[in-house]
Amino acid sequence: MNKREDRKKKKNLLVAFFLGIYKQIDRFLILPISRFIFKIMDKLKINSNKIEKILNRPNILLYLALIFAITMFFLVDREVINLVHNEAEVLANQPVKVLYNEEAYVVEGVVNNVDIILTGNKSAIYLAKQLGGHEVVLDLTDYKPSNSSYRVKLTYNQTVDSIKYKIDPTYVTVTIKNKVSKLFAVSYELLNENKLNEKVSVGNVELSKSEVVVKGSEDALNKIATVKALVDLNNSDYKDAGMYETDNIPLVAYDEKGNLLTNVEIVPSSISASVTLDTYKATVPIKVLTTGNLITGKAISSVTINGNEKYSVDIYGEKSVIDSITSVPVTIDVNGLGNSGSKSYNVTVTKPTEVRYISETSAKINISFGDEKQKTIEIPTSSIAARNLDNNLVPNFPSNGNISVQIKGVESVINSITEENISAYIDLTGYTVGTHEVDLKLDSDDPRVAFIVNNKVSLEITAK
Repeated sequence: MNKREDRKKKKNLLVAFFLGIYKQIDRFLILPISRFIFKIMDKLKINSNKIEKILNRPNILLYLALIFAITMFFLVDREVINLVHNEAEVLANQPVKVLYNEEAYVVEGVVNNVDIILTGNKSAIYLAKQLGGHEVVLDLTDYKPSNSSYRVKLTYNQTVDSIKYKIDPTYVTVTIKNKVSKLFAVSYELLNENKLNEKVSVGNVELSKSEVVVKGSEDALNKIATVKALVDLNNSDYKDAGMYETDNIPLVAYDEKGNLLTNVEIVPSSISASVTLDTYKATVPIKVLTTGNLITGKAISSVTINGNEKYSVDIYGEKSVIDSITSVPVTIDVNGLGNSGSKSYNVTVTKPTEVRYISETSAKINISFGDEKQKTIEIPTSSIAARNLDNNLVPNFPSNGNISVQIKGVESVINSITEENISAYIDLTGYTVGTHEVDLKLDSDDPRVAFIVNNKVSLEITAK
């Protein structure tokens, strides 16, 4: 704003100020006096025409105006009449300007915003607000780094001398420390991954910088556990598989508990990255599991999914997740069934954890029942797998030993099962050196068959 515009603004404010005073005088002084005079004239039955003739004389009006002006001057000067009452107004959340050597020092404990309480007559407060420039300053230019704190007063550039002001808070307690810098490795954190196209996943992120400089007090830098680039995947450009370049990725620092550190300066404050989106898919079968027990003497003779003995779905997601999934389970309740020839189910196919997309979310399962038969198979101990044993230990099974396994199901199903079709193992989690008897477990994904093991596996565990 140039000087001419500034003068014009002040002139308009003064005109508005005096116009306001005029309106107040007219409302609270002239109008009541006029009413009072006419009431007296009416009671005294004074001829209004004579009064009007007197008032129409120029000299009489001049004398009356002079008398009223002198009277008003003395009344206002002696504060008998206060045309404008004192008021208070709060200017909330005014920014604080901190003055210090930002290249050399770090200041802790500063406030970003304060409230300014203005007290005075209404016109003066109005003028102060219109003039603006309510700058609150915390001047630390004469302070040096110290282990002790400083109690410093905030200052305000008062624009109108006739008003009083108060800053809340008036004082702040700050600590000034030397600024140091340190190199930190940069990793990345993915934001809004759920906003991506469900059939794509992040294959790779390559940052433009592997290290950045972080500045702050030595205490603050010692708290830094990680520096991360926040890669936001909520981007309309990320639609299909491919490589995308993105800029202005913000950098943040976290402590070991994952709390954001705001009292450090990261240089640069943002970087760029190449984001590669992949479409990774696998086709896996639906695995039918059952809960409950059929009535005695009955077994499941067949299971179909959407009319097929074997039915598969496509799953999409990150390669490491998809490669670890061999099937998608669905569970049906067969408790108390078996009298009828068959039973149909409409089931929901639940997407496995961390899978982004599955091609089918529902399926129709049909099961048939038949008479239960049973047979026994001998499983050699040499074919039993030992799982979850410490790498420094070795399992030793008896030579030429066998474990009897009873198989139940309809005759056509159990006759097709041999010892080669059975995957047997023992879980040795927590076992140490010594001789042990452990339950035999069987891997089976066939709901038509039930296995019963009556004996435990005896083995000796030794150190390597």
